[in-house]
Amino acid sequence: MTATAGHDPHGQGPGDHRSARPSEAGFPALLEDNLEDLYENAPCGYLSTLLDGTIAKINGTLLAWLGYRREELVGRRRFSDLLTGGGRIYHETHFAPMLAMQGEIGGVSLELRTRDGSRIPVLVTSIVKAGSEGQPQLIRTAIFDAKMRRAYERELLDARKAAEREDERLRHLVGKLQRSLLPAVLQTPPGLDSAAYYRAASTDQVGGDFYDLFPLVDGRWGFFLGDVSGKGVEAAAVTALARYTLRAATVYNPDPAAALHNLNTVLWQEYREDARYCTVVFGILTSRTAVGGFTAIIASGGHPEPLLLRADGSIHYHPTKGRIVGAFPNSRYTNTTVVVNPGDTLLLYSDGLTEARPVGSETADGRYGAAALARFARSLAPAPAAAAVAAIIDLLDTFGTGLTDDTAVLAIGAPPHRY
Repeated sequence: MTATAGHDPHGQGPGDHRSARPSEAGFPALLEDNLEDLYENAPCGYLSTLLDGTIAKINGTLLAWLGYRREELVGRRRFSDLLTGGGRIYHETHFAPMLAMQGEIGGVSLELRTRDGSRIPVLVTSIVKAGSEGQPQLIRTAIFDAKMRRAYERELLDARKAAEREDERLRHLVGKLQRSLLPAVLQTPPGLDSAAYYRAASTDQVGGDFYDLFPLVDGRWGFFLGDVSGKGVEAAAVTALARYTLRAATVYNPDPAAALHNLNTVLWQEYREDARYCTVVFGILTSRTAVGGFTAIIASGGHPEPLLLRADGSIHYHPTKGRIVGAFPNSRYTNTTVVVNPGDTLLLYSDGLTEARPVGSETADGRYGAAALARFARSLAPAPAAAAVAAIIDLLDTFGTGLTDDTAVLAIGAPPHRY
């Protein structure tokens, strides 16, 4: 079929944009052949200066940015005169010396001051033009408008500051919530001493470790230390429920095994679909006024065994048994009795201590472990409650990033006899 006038046999109509595409023969017509116009109206500023910075040549783009006439600058002003006060100092102390040593310097962020006093953020690149024998003759400088970049950097900075404020707010809320899950002041049974410590592994997540020491109406005292599975708000909710359930159960039946059984029932009914559980050691202590020290009836739900630091310098892990609390519907718990004599200290801790991974650990899995804790405790014994907890705080400091889980410590000691 023969093509008619105004019709493209390849489907292009007269208004198709593809008909405006230049042929290879037409490309030379689009090339810049007026070098003076290319220099004057370039998309960036150009200027040439003498070695002392006196402006010898400047293009129209830069003049337009600055608001000056050419005759006001050429031969009358130096490049540094166009900079802000801080920029001039930087130019004289850093930019110019580096340029003289290296022969070029690029991408330096400076600010130009316009004729009306406003500021223009720019990126400056300069090279030294050398003569045929290598001697420096003049300095050529290209200047790029950095307003958009500066605005972008400012937006990034504002976004980072906003994120930092939000992080600080989160850390404040986490800290406040964490403190609400621990006793504000650790009470101490008359004639005994006590100390406790909690260290969170993360500043932006609520941990699940908890402890308490509180009086009962009959002169005995209840105490517990536990560790809830997981972290965050969900773990905090389980922690709060565990603390208040244990304290409430003790009011009606001050029996550790019965208290853990009650807590197991509550957690199983509330969280069995979410697999939320905890480990805990719970005890009831009775002071032995006549001979000193105290007796504690203890029940454990899957928690690390308490450690007894004796007055004679020996240490002893107190054996306890019992399933983790809240994981099974019909768990049973049993009581054991520990006698804490004058000069002894009973130490409860969470597994964040023994499962830390310090550098140089001697265990096969890299964890600190119960054996290392026993050796450490043996080096302390005998030690009052405050000294034992302070020593463990120092130990935790040595773990650094190897401390990956929250750690809680509770120590109850019986002062030695005074003769």
